[in-house]
Amino acid sequence: MGGVFAANMTGNTVLAGIDLARTDYVGAWHHLTPLAAFLVGAMMARALLRLRRSPVAGLLIEAAIIAGVGFFDIGEEAAVMIVALAMGIQASTITSFAGSAISTVVVTSTLARTADAIVDWMWPGADVKPPSAINAVLMTLTWSGYLVGAVIGAMLVAHVAYPLLVPAGLLLIVLLFDLTKPRPTSAA
Repeated sequence: MGGVFAANMTGNTVLAGIDLARTDYVGAWHHLTPLAAFLVGAMMARALLRLRRSPVAGLLIEAAIIAGVGFFDIGEEAAVMIVALAMGIQASTITSFAGSAISTVVVTSTLARTADAIVDWMWPGADVKPPSAINAVLMTLTWSGYLVGAVIGAMLVAHVAYPLLVPAGLLLIVLLFDLTKPRPTSAA
């Protein structure tokens, strides 16, 4: 939807503020409703994590939401709200990877952490590299993943009838791979 984002809550917040300053309450509403959906999704994910102690349930729900939204003729505004809910689920379900805090829906903080890592890595005379330098590759790959995902997403929208099935399917494959990994057993 033009100027309304399913995953960019900073952009929605800024645009809602501009709309409110201009007394464009309808425009502000269109920017604030995805924020509410994102917040509800993030709260759902956190509750699931507290109940299940595993990201699997949240990610399965996210995959189902993303896959399903394209099959229903619900209108662009409702679709943005539903995808914002799914992005909220993702944002709170996946918060770390390989021991590093990571954002899977916000590129701004990932770029800032990448900049930290590059400077820490290049800093002269450091005998031991700070933790951010160790994670430079992970941060760079994360940002690159956003860019590649955007390119692939744009290509899918132009050429595939149900483009959201692709990321939902990929998410399910990753989950299945993760579920098949052996887990350490605890001595009781």
